[in-house]
Amino acid sequence: MKRHLRAALTAATAVALTAALAAPALAATPAKAPGGHDATRQAVRAAVADGVPGVTMTVRRGHGTWAATAGVGNLKTGKPRSTADHYRVASISKTFVATVVLQLEAEGKLSLDDKVEKWLPGLVRGNGHDGRRITLRQLLNHTSGIFDYLRDSGFQQKYMTADGFMKHRFDKASPEELLAIAMANKPHFDEPGESFAYSNTNYVLAARVIEKATGSDDYGDEIERRIIAPLDLDSTSVPIRGTLPRPSSRAYSKLAKTATGPTYDVTELNPRLAYGSGQMVSSSADLNRFYSALLRGKLLRPEQLKEMKTTVPSSRDTSRYGLGLVDRELSCGVHVWGHDGGISGSNSDVATTEDGRHSLAVNFNGDWSGSTDAIIDPEFCGK
Repeated sequence: MKRHLRAALTAATAVALTAALAAPALAATPAKAPGGHDATRQAVRAAVADGVPGVTMTVRRGHGTWAATAGVGNLKTGKPRSTADHYRVASISKTFVATVVLQLEAEGKLSLDDKVEKWLPGLVRGNGHDGRRITLRQLLNHTSGIFDYLRDSGFQQKYMTADGFMKHRFDKASPEELLAIAMANKPHFDEPGESFAYSNTNYVLAARVIEKATGSDDYGDEIERRIIAPLDLDSTSVPIRGTLPRPSSRAYSKLAKTATGPTYDVTELNPRLAYGSGQMVSSSADLNRFYSALLRGKLLRPEQLKEMKTTVPSSRDTSRYGLGLVDRELSCGVHVWGHDGGISGSNSDVATTEDGRHSLAVNFNGDWSGSTDAIIDPEFCGK
């Protein structure tokens, strides 16, 4: 899910914590980080000082890696975060989904210019939506105009408030039910391709297209076969269960549009409520390996990688959106490629240089404070 929807999808075990647990202690770390990552280390610690319960991150540069943690993974026990933590990557899943769609294009199984109607007849209809006018490319770069189901007021009340979250954290919903929520609302704009509007519905649809084009029962099987297994991403999965693999930390949320008030444990949830828009679990090391391989052409042919890196203006002045891949300009003018992802209790980000040689992946196990940009910038800008 996108950063401005950090409080979006939630479905987890909720436990109110006492105010005394709201300020975690910094994990003991050396004063200087090896390999010139001092500014990055300081930014990680500053995020915890700002209120994030805990941070885990890994940097991959050339053939070397460096990892760091700060804060805690469990507010009750004080257990620190691990550099090997599994966590929910939310919208970072979109890069995996887009990669599979582009692989299918290279294999001649579909075209980015195909209309959604060809693959999902009658599914995108209602209130101005029309799958006969929307291409697969427009799904992947968020220029379709299709309403984002996470913005539906009923969905928000059901899953994004503390009361609703408690009752519905393990609800089951099919992709078609999520799409029906979107179709009950008007599009974000009238003409497909005329503008940009980030919509998680686009990637629910893209996942269903993968299933139709391959005959798979679940798009996650294709991600496993085409990306996870070839790259040996041992900590990466498209889970259907609500628990996280070990090692992992607890995930915390305010379940409100505020940085104050009770803090809830929101670790367990039904990830299928995100489907292709944000269902996946991974680790910092695996995410670095994936984005490095992607940008070095290990997963896509040159033509498809070029398509993926063809961008449109996004809702942020400093970034442009490709096909499931974001081009971000940092304060020093350096460009990095990647994606961010926010789901209740988990805030993640990945940034990689265009040559794939320098990559950073970071996760916060809280969703109400801190900025991943403040960690990425010093790593690549050296300040």
